[in-house]
Amino acid sequence: MSNVNPVGVSAGVSAAGQAGLAIAYHLARRGLVLGADAVVVDRGPDAGGAWQHRWESLRLGDAHRVHDLPGMDDAGLSFDSAPQHIPAREVVADYYRQYEQHFDVNVRRPVDVESVTRLDDGRLQVAGAGLDAPFAASVVIGAVGTWGSPREPEVPGTETFRGRQIATPEYTNAEEFAGMRVAVVGGGTSAIGFIRELDQVGATTHWFTRRPAEFLDTNAVLTQNLGRESVRIQDEAARAGRELPSIVSTTGIPLAPRIRELRDRGRLERRPMFVRVITDGVVQQDGTVLPVDAIIWAIGFRAELTPFAPLGIDARAGVKVEHGHAVDTPGVFFAGYGPQASTISAERGARRIARDASQYLIDSAWPPAT
Repeated sequence: MSNVNPVGVSAGVSAAGQAGLAIAYHLARRGLVLGADAVVVDRGPDAGGAWQHRWESLRLGDAHRVHDLPGMDDAGLSFDSAPQHIPAREVVADYYRQYEQHFDVNVRRPVDVESVTRLDDGRLQVAGAGLDAPFAASVVIGAVGTWGSPREPEVPGTETFRGRQIATPEYTNAEEFAGMRVAVVGGGTSAIGFIRELDQVGATTHWFTRRPAEFLDTNAVLTQNLGRESVRIQDEAARAGRELPSIVSTTGIPLAPRIRELRDRGRLERRPMFVRVITDGVVQQDGTVLPVDAIIWAIGFRAELTPFAPLGIDARAGVKVEHGHAVDTPGVFFAGYGPQASTISAERGARRIARDASQYLIDSAWPPAT
């Protein structure tokens, strides 16, 4: 298969996080030479995907389970036995680095892909900072995730606030908010993690969500069933080309021991979402003003698809994606998008995309057979 596209490369994989590395693994198993036939580029300065940018205090036990990459056991690695006493970002980066070396992935970094455009001959051109020159590929697989594209607040008055406002990727440690009055906005595990850490440094926290929080027993069967339902809802939205719903809105919040302890101490008293931000606080739904010194917007992410805008793809408007391929854009695949964002289906999705991309390189038939 290495002679399918002698000009340029056969496949370009953008980003080397969980989805990107899984894709690379399966492309290699189908005969593509990583670094030549399949070029993997990554914006990060080192291995680890988005994990390398997460806050220092986060441990593997605080987050959703990190599933092993395909073939990781061949490298003598498993997150099931990974240390939980050191920062998760260090553990994941180290394991991904070893994985890349073991399978000779040849990731080019740092490369910030800025645009993917269509050439006259039908191939796709990838351009960006960190590349010596743009390159052409028959297939481009976007595995860029969401970490670099946090949702923006849609509450009036945010521009007037004189305190500090940050989104999830900007959070570094709780000490920066010690003794402050902090509004934490969002109904997911990141928001709850922030509340827990802020509580430990004496910050006064106020938790705001648009809908009541639903805490779930960590029963394995229940969690699996909810996970499958979440995958179905995400898949339905992706196929229809609608903006994707947040994962937590379809699954609820697993009641892990640390979350249970925080709730039992009365530290998770949820307030309805405020209606406006003012210079020194927020206006609540009953009209009262709550003074706050800082707002942490943990309101989720959108798929980071900006480089694909020249092809008419916009995450805000929605893009039709079925089994990982962009239905209306030949040669473009999105790994980790929609239903594949779930750890339940991520590995299956990577294997499917590698299969379909490889077949497209042979027959140029679009869309790939379902």
